[in-house]
Parts: sequence; structure tokens; C-alpha cells
Amino acid sequence: MQRTDITALFPEATKEQIDKLMDINGSDINKAKGDLTSLQSALSAAQTELAALKAKPGESDLARQLKAVSDELASLKQANTLRELREKVSKATGVPASLLTAETEEACTSQAEAIKAFSDAKPGAYPRVKDGGEVRTDGQTATREQFAEYFNKIMG
Repeated sequence: MQRTDITALFPEATKEQIDKLMDINGSDINKAKGDLTSLQSALSAAQTELAALKAKPGESDLARQLKAVSDELASLKQANTLRELREKVSKATGVPASLLTAETEEACTSQAEAIKAFSDAKPGAYPRVKDGGEVRTDGQTATREQFAEYFNKIMG
């Protein structure tokens, strides 16, 4: 994510808000890189252990250990595939990957579109709600002036 991406999505954002978003994004990226490094280390260790187990066939505990290592390897591959899929959708849609939780490309894309639609909603799009059915302004006098007039009438 770059500053221009944030400015394009939220043109009214201040420099401080953009800096804060960039800091959060940077920490998320560093965490993901750390997680990836950790997963790659675990995968490498699992592959080494698997190779060592394959070299010693015939032990009774070998089948269980091999299954455990294979299961761990499959889990790591699935997690890596899911991370790559979310990053792909994130790159295509401009929605941060950390906000995506779906597990298929179609679901991630529709989730990203929903997030973008929500973030694009304008604050003035909400209907006006009357308070007790009373009209509190005439549209020509400022609220401050109306209050001053009311206060003077009561204190008068």
C-alpha cells in the first residue's frame, strides 16, 4: 500500500491519518514477513525430518511420525496458498489483505468489494431523523442565534 493509494481512497485524509495507516500497514507487513520466515523454517525442518524418517524405514513409530510430518507440511502449504490468494485479491482490489478472511478467490473478491462499498459510503447518505417531530430550525437562522433568542426570552 502506498500513500497515493490511501489518498485515492480517502481524499479527505490528513497527513497524520495517512502516516498512522502506513505505520499499521508496515507493522502488518513485517509481521507477515516474520510469519512467512517462521513458516519457511518450519517447512524446511519438516522436510529435513521427513527425509530422515524416510531414510530409516521399518521402525514401528515411523508411520506415525511420517503422518505427523506430512500433515504439518500440508497445513503449512495450505496456509501459504491462502496467504498468497488474499494478497492477490488485495493487490487487485486495493483492500488490505489483513481485512480479508474468506478462503476462496471468489469469496475474497466479493468480501473486498463489500469492504470497498462500505468505505465509499458518504456520511450524508443517512436519512434525516426527526426528534419528537419538531422542526428545530427554520433554515435561515443559525442555531446559535436561535438559542440566544430562546435564552433571552426565558431570562428576559
